[in-house]
Amino acid sequence: MSGTSLDGVDGVLVDFSMPVRPRVLVRAQRSFSVDLRRDLLDLTHPGVNELERAARLSRTLSALYAEVVHELVQRAGQEDFPVVAVGCHGQTVRHRPEQGFSLQLVNGALLAELTGMPVITDFRSGDIAAGGQGAPLVPAVHAALFRHPSIPRLILNLGGIANLTLLIPGLATRGYDTGPANLLMDGWIDRCLGYPFDPDGRWAAQGHCHPALLDSLLAHPFFQRSAPKSTGREDFSLEWLEGRGEWVSSLPPEDVQATLLELTARSVAAAVQAECRGYKGTELYACGGGALNTQLMERLQLLMPEVRVRRTDELGVPVQQVEALAFAWLAWARVQGKAGNLPEVTGARHGVVLGALYSP
Repeated sequence: MSGTSLDGVDGVLVDFSMPVRPRVLVRAQRSFSVDLRRDLLDLTHPGVNELERAARLSRTLSALYAEVVHELVQRAGQEDFPVVAVGCHGQTVRHRPEQGFSLQLVNGALLAELTGMPVITDFRSGDIAAGGQGAPLVPAVHAALFRHPSIPRLILNLGGIANLTLLIPGLATRGYDTGPANLLMDGWIDRCLGYPFDPDGRWAAQGHCHPALLDSLLAHPFFQRSAPKSTGREDFSLEWLEGRGEWVSSLPPEDVQATLLELTARSVAAAVQAECRGYKGTELYACGGGALNTQLMERLQLLMPEVRVRRTDELGVPVQQVEALAFAWLAWARVQGKAGNLPEVTGARHGVVLGALYSP
């Protein structure tokens, strides 16, 4: 899995033979180079020669994905854990479900050739073809892994974008994107200080949230839309942030960062409070890179005192493994011939077996 944060690739080797829950055997990670991250970021905006640039980057990414696969197999021992398939999400560069597409860069045929393994990719197109948003896809996996028979649970993925899964006993699984998580914070600290992210939210903690700027950011129409809904860099970008007027250019940059952190916390809290009013004992478990942002986690807990805010580590899955595990699960569902989407989440007309298969 490589997400909208554009920080790198996370991979896991997962054993699905267990009767209760799939088991992560090993994990591997590769960071994006500065050049690769810049090239991918450039491709999220309209520009010249896009087709050739996209094709070239698909090959570069596929080689990087193959490195992660080889490391996983080497560390685990392929003779002991034969690989049935590689599930690869690819790198999202455009997400336009309202126009009927979501584009992830990966060359499935090349990845199959480089690994010598069947590859399943293109997970979003089937749901979009059935009228859905193509995202979020992880709520089905969250339900399989984390649902409790009597305790209301929320799973919050804090990647580039934040998405929330609602696991309420007796009710169907629901979920949707709530807005930006790390995307804007990462972009702003990179622009101002040259760092790829803000460790523990320490830079944000040095600033002060600016109420007028925050109100302007929260006025984005996405926050007023009803689910099913999904979003990405098309809605939330540094260009959009800088369009908020002289606030951004006149404020100390750490104040802007503090305001962006508050934007993430407030938009998540608003969604949780709207969905879970009346459910006692609700637990929220965060995953993704944002779950390691101490400042953000503390703000979430302060804004939602009625909810127990924790990390998915407490449920047995470390925060940086959940997304990769999710797409391993979706690949497993494809092999089993099972629908991988939840129509009540994505808005699709029906369940769909997701993913395209490439044989080596």
